[in-house]
Amino acid sequence: MPSGELSPETIAAIATPAGKGGIGIVRISGPAVPQLARALIGRLPEPRRATQCEIRAADGEALDQGIALYFKAPHSYTGEPVLELQGHGGPVVTHAVLGAALDAGARLAEPGEFTRRAFLNGKLDLAQAEAVADLIDAASREAARSALRSLGGEFSAAIGALVADLTVLRALTEAMLDFPEEEVDRLHRDDAQARLAGLRAALDEVLAKSRQGSLLRSGVHVVIAGRPNVGKSSLLNRLAGEERAIVTAVPGTTRDALRESIQIDSVPLVIVDTAGLRASRDEVEQLGMQRARSELARADVVLVVRWRQAHYRAEQNRSAARRAGRKAGRYHPRLGKNRRRARCAAHGVARGRGLEFARRVGFPRSRAPPAGARAGARASCRRRVARRAMGVLRRGTAPGAGGAGLDHGARQRR
Repeated sequence: MPSGELSPETIAAIATPAGKGGIGIVRISGPAVPQLARALIGRLPEPRRATQCEIRAADGEALDQGIALYFKAPHSYTGEPVLELQGHGGPVVTHAVLGAALDAGARLAEPGEFTRRAFLNGKLDLAQAEAVADLIDAASREAARSALRSLGGEFSAAIGALVADLTVLRALTEAMLDFPEEEVDRLHRDDAQARLAGLRAALDEVLAKSRQGSLLRSGVHVVIAGRPNVGKSSLLNRLAGEERAIVTAVPGTTRDALRESIQIDSVPLVIVDTAGLRASRDEVEQLGMQRARSELARADVVLVVRWRQAHYRAEQNRSAARRAGRKAGRYHPRLGKNRRRARCAAHGVARGRGLEFARRVGFPRSRAPPAGARAGARASCRRRVARRAMGVLRRGTAPGAGGAGLDHGARQRR
């Protein structure tokens, strides 16, 4: 950036979070830092050495006692002379020190202005400047590690390598176009093709890392989906560790998408409980299912919750019987095997597809799954969600259209 774009003003701001704390830091940056240091603490400290001092106002009143750190340009965060005054972290004291700096000639810094000056002075590139905000806003250790790598220049180095390789490939291509009469041997053509393939692979890797960073910042979008009353809200409550969703025996209790942010193995997840998907004429329930499908369309991971296979078939059989307009007969188990039969009246619907399905699999009694099976599945689901989310982060993008599927009932059916 041209130096003319830099502001000659000296800026000051409180560098520690709002509220009470053990230490409060006021940071000052700009060309007038030496004069402000003499006005506030009576002298200019030796660069990069902690100096005990007494901070005073313009009228000589003592405001606080603490430590002053002076960084001489260009060896500072912003590339300008920087003074940090570290005092006690009470809001009244910290604001008094800041007020004294403003009275001495500094201007209140805008949000992010210190990092902006570091970028304009060439201390940080754009990716590193963005990484500063990502590191501050990191919601998990994985997100903090990713931001720290970018702040160290890893992402910028990858982009620089891509630019250098593209420049070489462009030069080779332009030489072939500018001098068509010169014969280019097969070795050079093969080299250009190999370079292009390598560039594509490197670009895919950079895009995957970028996607991974985005997921770490915003969290992996995990959508819980399934039929009504199969335990979706109960699963959300178990993953969240608290009663976030209303759970009743009435199907269709959940009408809107309910979100909960959690962390599993340092991976940030946004769990979304959705309305059960089924055929319904209820207008409100239809709106809830539309929102559920919208969540599924942009999910990173889809967690499908269902009953065990026998109970899923039972529900399908009952629906088939209702469509056929007939009632199932009395149930009786086959001795020695865990199967059930049903006698169905086939009069008038002998060609009905639903009835043929009902004849094939039977109509088992409707009963809730064993409590132990549900508890075991929910206990293992937290680990399975974490493994799936880590797979999404390693790939940097969600596999398949509409997110990756994760069947919560698969372990029970096995």
